[in-house]
Amino acid sequence: MTQPLPVEIVFGIYLGVLTGMLPALVSWGLGFLFKYVTGVSIPAFGVVVLALALAGINGGLLALNDPAVLESGLRVVIALIVVLMLSLYAHSKGDAMGATMPKRISFGTIRDRTLSSDVVELIGSRGEVRIEVVGSVANMEGYPPLSEATRAEIETGEWRLPADLPISELETRFADRLRTELDLADVSVGIDDHGRATVVAAPPLSGVSKRVPTGKRAVSVDGLVPTGVARGDRVLVVADDAEIAGTVIAARSSPEREGAAKPEAKADGGAPSDAGAAAQTPAPAATGGNGRVTVAVDRANADELLGVDRAKVVVLARGTRREFELVSMLRRAGKRFRTVTLGPTGALVGSTIGRADVREAHGVAVLAIKRSDGWVVAPRGSAELRAGDELFVVGKRDALDAFEGVAA
Repeated sequence: MTQPLPVEIVFGIYLGVLTGMLPALVSWGLGFLFKYVTGVSIPAFGVVVLALALAGINGGLLALNDPAVLESGLRVVIALIVVLMLSLYAHSKGDAMGATMPKRISFGTIRDRTLSSDVVELIGSRGEVRIEVVGSVANMEGYPPLSEATRAEIETGEWRLPADLPISELETRFADRLRTELDLADVSVGIDDHGRATVVAAPPLSGVSKRVPTGKRAVSVDGLVPTGVARGDRVLVVADDAEIAGTVIAARSSPEREGAAKPEAKADGGAPSDAGAAAQTPAPAATGGNGRVTVAVDRANADELLGVDRAKVVVLARGTRREFELVSMLRRAGKRFRTVTLGPTGALVGSTIGRADVREAHGVAVLAIKRSDGWVVAPRGSAELRAGDELFVVGKRDALDAFEGVAA
């Protein structure tokens, strides 16, 4: 028997909700799993087909119990629309959750797991592990493909790291080292407890220009290259009667000194740039002898070097930086640095470092405070904490995360 239109609409919505619960749940689950595991979203057409099939089964079972359920065509159409809306909405939420859910469980006991003792090598008084890249280095989605030379350098390189760090810290360090030494645009690393690493990397997006400081110019000169000179060293280029100071951007010894070096790849990841003799990839440190060095110098001095056929390169001393040794020791102990800004309504505002018991209560140490009127280095327990203060703190990652929430 046909009911009035408002009643039919209510019945249709009720029937749609009743038969759409299962399709919506399945759509959410599939959307989440596909996005989380494969990174791929299920097409909306597939969700529609699946939802209609499951809704048809539910509706058929209801009709077996009460044939009057499907007597009205309007009721069925409204129910189908409700089912599709529920399923598409559930799928979009599952897809979004799968995209934002961390791929690695972040429980402290799992994140802080360390390497198996079988792969640790004792070098003097400390242990080291050789990171072995297994499988082929994968290309990162959204970037150009890696060149074969860069891929081979990652796969066959000698990568050694301290063995006493958590695996999560090893992954971060290995990624930073790959990014720094090979100028990769981006890199993702996963390491298991036997030191085996899987790498996904993106090629450099620019070459020398990215390493030239603002206001400087890069100039290449031929000459005697000191043994061990590497990118970032301060050097003095002696040519004719001029002595020009600069920073090394790249250094390469002659092919006979470099030995079995690999072909140099273009910055865009393409083929080797030298069409004649095989080009050589600059080593992390030059082996010395005749070669070519590229230095970043002031604009005013660039023209003087452009006309020089041959020059001498003298490395300038920088001295020992004890603060870097301290930073390295703290990082090996699992400590990290962070800048935390005190919010105007933060729980610590108005208190002192001593009263807040920052070290014991939060597991971090305040190294310095930056304010509009200056710095407070190594603050005492009586130092007042004010809104807007930038605290430079050190501690373990979990402690820093918790402290940042309290400070804000």
